[in-house]
Amino acid sequence: MVSGNEPVGRRRDASATRAAILAAAQELFAERGYERATVRDIATRAGVNQALLFRYFGNKDELFRATMTDRGRSVLDAGPVDALLSRLLERALEPDEAVSPGNWLQAALRSSGHEEGASVIRRELGEEYMRALSTLTDGADGELRADLLLAWLLGIGLVRSVLHREPLRSADPAEVAGHVLRAAGVLLERNDAKFPPA
Repeated sequence: MVSGNEPVGRRRDASATRAAILAAAQELFAERGYERATVRDIATRAGVNQALLFRYFGNKDELFRATMTDRGRSVLDAGPVDALLSRLLERALEPDEAVSPGNWLQAALRSSGHEEGASVIRRELGEEYMRALSTLTDGADGELRADLLLAWLLGIGLVRSVLHREPLRSADPAEVAGHVLRAAGVLLERNDAKFPPA
């Protein structure tokens, strides 16, 4: 890790420092949510001082936006659009002990009660996912269909990972995904129902 006092004039150092801050923020937002993740704790975990964090990201809101868009877009870019819902389900259905640090869905769920957090989730993730998924149907209401599936996905994540409600919490991910992906085919005819995604 780069310390907060080291010069970051070289591009490689600046890039590594930015990545370390982003990774630390992703982990803490996922663990604690927007409100409880402090800038001081993020900087400490990244091995930098707060001034350097602000130099790279401006403020906590911008840092949160960057973490959400970075992780959210990586899911979009990870494969073909027709398997996007399956990729999202795979992350939503990870067992608690297997959830990767910085899981964007955990951060989204734990931050949705905060006005800025909810706004970022809607603007940066919801709209991009909705646009991508809506291309999988010829229906005139493609965006509505995509939004319904995204709402269902967030509900699954909330009930399973935040509320820890049974039987969903301990249900087999493949079984849950199978039900969701079969039902999704009614709304998005070109959705790939394979799980886990290829």
